[in-house]
Amino acid sequence: MRSLKRFRLITFDVTNTLLQFRTTKGKQYGDIGALFGVRCDDSKLVKNFKANWYKMNQAYPNFGREIKPQMEWQQWWRILIADTFEDSGAAIPAEKLNDFSNHLIELYQTTMCWEPCNGSVDLLKQIRKTEPQIKLGVIANFDPRLNVLLKNTKMDQYLDFAINSYEVKAEKPSKVIFERALIESKLPNIKPQECLHIGDGPTTDYLAAKQAGWNALLVHEKSVRYLAEKYGDDIQRNHVFPSFYDFQKKLNSDSVVW
Repeated sequence: MRSLKRFRLITFDVTNTLLQFRTTKGKQYGDIGALFGVRCDDSKLVKNFKANWYKMNQAYPNFGREIKPQMEWQQWWRILIADTFEDSGAAIPAEKLNDFSNHLIELYQTTMCWEPCNGSVDLLKQIRKTEPQIKLGVIANFDPRLNVLLKNTKMDQYLDFAINSYEVKAEKPSKVIFERALIESKLPNIKPQECLHIGDGPTTDYLAAKQAGWNALLVHEKSVRYLAEKYGDDIQRNHVFPSFYDFQKKLNSDSVVW
């Protein structure tokens, strides 16, 4: 893995990079809804969750942290959950909303809802084994449950630190959150060019890291051709991999060119 030796710090996104949902949000929400006597079609939940996720991020960015007065992140999720079910034709009774949403909030920091992405654990283990001098961290647009989630999924054993956007008061693609990672790494005189960020978001991970002066790598299910057509030369084709297995294969052959 000589091609990684140039880096002192490597960070990862979480959702769809290190960890993924075990099933769709619609299926998970539907199963919990049934426990509380709230039933509706899973496909409607999927559609309305996506719509309300977008709406909430536009109206109350960073889980409510960016508005005044500041919204608590738990309240942000309660609104999203309530609106998702109401728009799906199965409104949660007011007297059940707190217990219902709290149950979902707790569940989504456990292995009941999350599992490692294919190849993510193997990659972390290999870096730890072959390049122990490299610090490993997480930079994620996430609420304060992040550290508990990483502990519950046992990903924390491979990481030196994890940063969530809510506590830093800055979301990717902001440079601020990448600058905070330099501080959290506790590496003396660390420079952006000595860092690599890996994620699945073309804008929030790859381009954001590049704009912060970092190196970047994209693990994305879309074809290289699709990404090239959409983002042009801003995303280098040799820095896009369909999976961690493909990236690890390249690393082991020392054929990754930065």
